[in-house]
Amino acid sequence: DLRKQARQLENELDLKLVSFSKLCTSYSSTRDGRRDRYSSDTTPLLNGSSQDRMFETMAVEIEQLLGKLTGINDKMAEYTNSAGVPSLNAALMHTLQRHRDILQDYTHEFHKTKANFLAIRERENLLGSVQKDIESYKSGSGVNNRRTELFLKEHEHLRNSDRLIEETISIAMATKENMTSQRGMLKSIQSKMNTLANRFPAVNSLIQRINLRKRRDSLILGGVIGVCTILLLLYAFH
Repeated sequence: DLRKQARQLENELDLKLVSFSKLCTSYSSTRDGRRDRYSSDTTPLLNGSSQDRMFETMAVEIEQLLGKLTGINDKMAEYTNSAGVPSLNAALMHTLQRHRDILQDYTHEFHKTKANFLAIRERENLLGSVQKDIESYKSGSGVNNRRTELFLKEHEHLRNSDRLIEETISIAMATKENMTSQRGMLKSIQSKMNTLANRFPAVNSLIQRINLRKRRDSLILGGVIGVCTILLLLYAFH
């Protein structure tokens, strides 16, 4: 009698699990097909509240059947432990183990299908919330968008100005360093010239005499040229 009840529950569970799996598959394919066919922002991602209610109902029914089958297996285990015929004990244990394996398989399949369904529904809800945020952003006032755009442009101008100022400062610093190095070189040359002039005063006096001689020769040559020019002019006019 317990085996008969167990088989009946197993058959019901098998049918329920097949329908449950088809429901989850249709739920996923319906959402995927809708996203492929419709690309407008106003198309809702989730409108399967009836499928959600059907999922909850079937999940409760399957859990109840699993609970009943677990109870039947427990009763069969009690009967096996209390059986008084040793020759039938091995066959009964084999039968009990087979029903336990079937229960374990059904339980695993149910939890796996339920987890997949919940993951798909959670993903769809997340996509729906993201799309609502996008629609609310797109439907925002144009004034706010324009103001945001102006702020972004002003921020970009400020960044460009800062960059130009930094480049100008770097150029000024480089010029200052070059001027400083040139001034140092000129000071070193001047100091070397002063050192040479102090070390060789005779050379300095000789240079001064040569300059005076050149100036005197220039004056004499200029006077001779002037006198010759005057004489030529007098001769030409007379």
